[in-house]
Amino acid sequence: MNEVQHEAIETETTIDSSVGALNAIIRTPALPAPLPGIVLVDGSGDGDRHDWGGWPEWIGDVGAVVLRHDKPGCGGSPGHWSEQTIVDRAHESLAAARILRAHPDTAGQPIGLYGISQGGWVSLLAATLAPDLIDFVVCHSGPGTTPAEQERDRIEACLGAEGHDADSVAEAMRWVDRRFELLRSDVPVESILEAQAELADRAWYQTALIPYDTTSGLRFVRGILDFDPTQVMPDVCCPVLVLLGGDDTLVPAQRSLRAFAEHLPPMPDGHGFAVFPGANHGLFVADPAPDVPRRDQLAPAYLPTLAAFVARQRSRAAV
Repeated sequence: MNEVQHEAIETETTIDSSVGALNAIIRTPALPAPLPGIVLVDGSGDGDRHDWGGWPEWIGDVGAVVLRHDKPGCGGSPGHWSEQTIVDRAHESLAAARILRAHPDTAGQPIGLYGISQGGWVSLLAATLAPDLIDFVVCHSGPGTTPAEQERDRIEACLGAEGHDADSVAEAMRWVDRRFELLRSDVPVESILEAQAELADRAWYQTALIPYDTTSGLRFVRGILDFDPTQVMPDVCCPVLVLLGGDDTLVPAQRSLRAFAEHLPPMPDGHGFAVFPGANHGLFVADPAPDVPRRDQLAPAYLPTLAAFVARQRSRAAV
């Protein structure tokens, strides 16, 4: 197949979803085409196609055509992400992958999902729902635990970092556990908010509050609370690259690494695992500085690791 060299270009498109057409952007890097395709799968909260910073460029430059899209209710797209389940998001990601599959610059090349944080759960599930479509997955700071377990770890770590005494931390975690119990029940979320408000005078209250402070936030968490990635991993039949930050305060790196290593099916020369020392949830090793390009603050081995994995997927497809 003839390779075509061109300048990096970005084109607007849309992807189909259950709530309507979501706005999207496809970035084709200044590299010889065809190239593998990668769909960026966002984490929790809002997600606008224009708010990805340098990620589309950095990931594209390792050798991929990159698609990113609005989450529902963001960037002028219809619906609202807080009304989605992980299954909804997985189908949305597959719709985006089909757009890349049909793109001329990815002809005959593998198509993968790049899930960041919560997007890791979404990507793993999507790979099991359409194994003929998804050729590889990258889990960037994707938890190997359930949302409930990950949130419990996150809140407890934050409380410890803030210096709360042991009794306060224990009281806070009793409420966290009780809140999860209520979310698993059919108790109206308004009642949960009322019960929570009675604890507003506690020193730990604000730390344990977000994103459990609105009816929409509680309904969203209720819909995803007990999704268990270890139940999905055995059915993933494509290579997975797991990337974790050694200093991540949101996702327990070692616990997650263990879950991936134990539950992904064996795939000789397929899966990859990396924990980057000193890296945070975003895989950066330093806070933003006005005089330092953000790309230069990524974990030093991150981009080479990703580039090698993507190149291996391209080689596998050529065999």
